[in-house]
Amino acid sequence: QVHLAESGGGLVQPGGSLRLSCVASGNIFNIDAMGWFRQAPGKESELVATITSGGSTHYTDSVKGRFTISRDNAKNTVHLQMNKLKPEDTAIYYCTSWGPRSWGQGTQVTVSS
Repeated sequence: QVHLAESGGGLVQPGGSLRLSCVASGNIFNIDAMGWFRQAPGKESELVATITSGGSTHYTDSVKGRFTISRDNAKNTVHLQMNKLKPEDTAIYYCTSWGPRSWGQGTQVTVSS
């Protein structure tokens, strides 16, 4: 079993930046990939970004060029650097893993002036 704990959400103005972090613990040695989903009110959940154990990354089109996913293997942590944030990025962001399938509790990101 894998436990995921997110941090780093908050309120930011349009054009600003935030960095989300997700620390994995437990049975982390079998994790194949990690990523971030987001859930906005009234919308379906969306897979925002993923990173494999080999470092390959994938982004949904709406965040390409603005968001960067990275991992620090020594600290069992995945980061999501979000730049040039827009109001439509407002959502609860959830960290997730594949291999052992697990979800974090979510962290709120609000982009508003």
